[in-house]
Amino acid sequence: MSDYDVVLIGEILVEFYCEGPPADGARIGLGFSGDVLNAAAAASAAGARTAILTAVADDQLGDALVDRVRALGVETALIRRVPGGNGAYLLHGDLSGEREFTYWRTGSAASRLGVADIERERAALTGTRALVASGVGSALSDSCRDAILAAARIAADAGAAVVYDPNFRARLTTAERARAALADLAPHCALITPSCPADARALLGTDDPVAAAGAVLALGARAAAVTCGAERVVVTGPDGPLTLPVPTVSGAVDATGAGDVLTGTTAARLALGDPLPTAVRLGIGAASLSVTGRGGTGRIPTLAETWAAAPAGRP
Repeated sequence: MSDYDVVLIGEILVEFYCEGPPADGARIGLGFSGDVLNAAAAASAAGARTAILTAVADDQLGDALVDRVRALGVETALIRRVPGGNGAYLLHGDLSGEREFTYWRTGSAASRLGVADIERERAALTGTRALVASGVGSALSDSCRDAILAAARIAADAGAAVVYDPNFRARLTTAERARAALADLAPHCALITPSCPADARALLGTDDPVAAAGAVLALGARAAAVTCGAERVVVTGPDGPLTLPVPTVSGAVDATGAGDVLTGTTAARLALGDPLPTAVRLGIGAASLSVTGRGGTGRIPTLAETWAAAPAGRP
């Protein structure tokens, strides 16, 4: 079937979560994460029929990964099983937003995605209401970058809302290449969600979220939602600028994936017909609750919980 509300493209990762400093004898937890899975889980929880377009290794670990995708309510028909290995990363999580990632991704199954994979799933991309991608996916390989750009063109031409999270990772790519990918994608995007100061400084040349939002619009995107950690989100679009607070929640333990949850929830609500301010409010509510769990999908709130936590409440 091709009538997905949200399709996401990228790499699902094997996650090794280190509870203390990475050293001999450290306690390590095994899970599955990555920006695309975090965002997809959030989109599904927000009420959208969601699928991930990716490749996963055809091995026992890949079987467990696909099982986890299903358990999160995300459909797996667009996941292609291929020989090879899955990408992985080691994370030492905290609440500061300054986390260190150690990646094993070179030559992974998903890094070999290309335009042919996009053409194979053209029906899904022309039928979806929203497409979500990120700078992490664009940084995996030249073929992945080409695949994401091709998917964005197809989906946007068919009327879908393309949502792009720049999600700059210096260990995966250079700022110059990330800026080029952002510039290529922006004209096809309904919404871009850079973080400030990290993405804004590296890719947009500013530490000011309002200026960053303006720079995104200047690249050709229709709207921007600039996230400023636990402080606020600055939204700029056709209806003008809007600053939304981020609610404080008790029991916060790990900010890993919070931005992905915001992006996935916002994309889902746009796909389901919410106006941009409402969609971003719900994205903020879901992201604020997500920090009470460890790892990227350790806490994915229900839609009812998200409504309750959203700034300004439910309209």
